[in-house]
Amino acid sequence: QVQLVESGGGLVQAGGSLRLSCAASGLTFSSYTVGWFRQAPGKERDVVATDNWSTVTTTYADSVKGRFAISRDNTKNMVYLQMNSLKPEDTAIYYCAARLARGTYKYWGQGTQVTVSS
Repeated sequence: QVQLVESGGGLVQAGGSLRLSCAASGLTFSSYTVGWFRQAPGKERDVVATDNWSTVTTTYADSVKGRFAISRDNTKNMVYLQMNSLKPEDTAIYYCAARLARGTYKYWGQGTQVTVSS
């Protein structure tokens, strides 16, 4: 059974930093494209960052470029999202997800709340 578990969310002041972690069981991240998504109240879930293992490329939403960084530690089977210079508009529930090279994101975590106060 595949399980993704996020951690590291919390309350932070604008300008601060947080690092989100995503731990996997039942799958090996090194064989998957991984992504971080977020959903703010009343809004759709949007992609924040992705890391494609097969093409060794990362992508970021324009709103987080230069502030957020996705990374993975295959030895620990972990994926991270370093978030710097946080803004109130970054407030959302953040989810990690995984998919094979072709296809949709099949595996999702339960989410972790990030709240940025002004």
